[in-house]
Amino acid sequence: MHFSIIALGLLSGCGGKNTEPYVKEPGAEDSSKKDVLETGAEVMQNKAPINAINLYLDGFHFYNGNMKGQMEAHHFCTVLNEDVTQCIIYDGNVKDAHIMGVEYIISEKLFKSLPEDEKKLWHSHNHEVKSGTLIAPGIPELAEHELMEKLISTYGKTWHTWHTDQDKELPYGSPQLMMGFTKDGQLEDSLLAKRDKNFKISTEEKRKNRADIPNHKILPGADSWQDGKVLQLSSLTKHEHKH
Repeated sequence: MHFSIIALGLLSGCGGKNTEPYVKEPGAEDSSKKDVLETGAEVMQNKAPINAINLYLDGFHFYNGNMKGQMEAHHFCTVLNEDVTQCIIYDGNVKDAHIMGVEYIISEKLFKSLPEDEKKLWHSHNHEVKSGTLIAPGIPELAEHELMEKLISTYGKTWHTWHTDQDKELPYGSPQLMMGFTKDGQLEDSLLAKRDKNFKISTEEKRKNRADIPNHKILPGADSWQDGKVLQLSSLTKHEHKH
């Protein structure tokens, strides 16, 4: 079954609105004028790119070069084709969740074609799938299993622009390159326990269920932080996340 077909309809049972954002941004409360504008926009404006979002993934990231800077990341994704998926990353799954950043997911075939310097910006998904820490909330287990069979060989490039996990109430500082976990023991137990409680799932059960998915051999260049090649944008303001 094609990756794009698997994604269709996955948002219909997206696992509930159960994860609040990390911070409350400053600003005036909603006004009646804002309500009128929202109603008009909802009725009259075309939102084709938003309406094309057809996949919800939940997982965890850390700041490249700072394993202690960990957070849960809610990915709302559009499967563009069999080789490219684009995701908007939020710090929750409720209406007022904040956009933390973006992730681009590409197939092994496309990753092989990248220049060597470019590959250093990408992370693998093998461990996230096999460990059960990457989930597609709200869909049947068989459908999720088939989706994970597709995702295990993909690679992601992730930038976070609003560091709400660090209690930043506004998007201060420069974007930060994020990475995915590659081994057991790296992800904080408390983060995983909170996520499992919110979604009423067991990551350990998902790990067992995915034992039959073959490990993907990670291609050279990905997860470059493991080889001491840590790439990160320099600080632009005094509010920048500190490693």
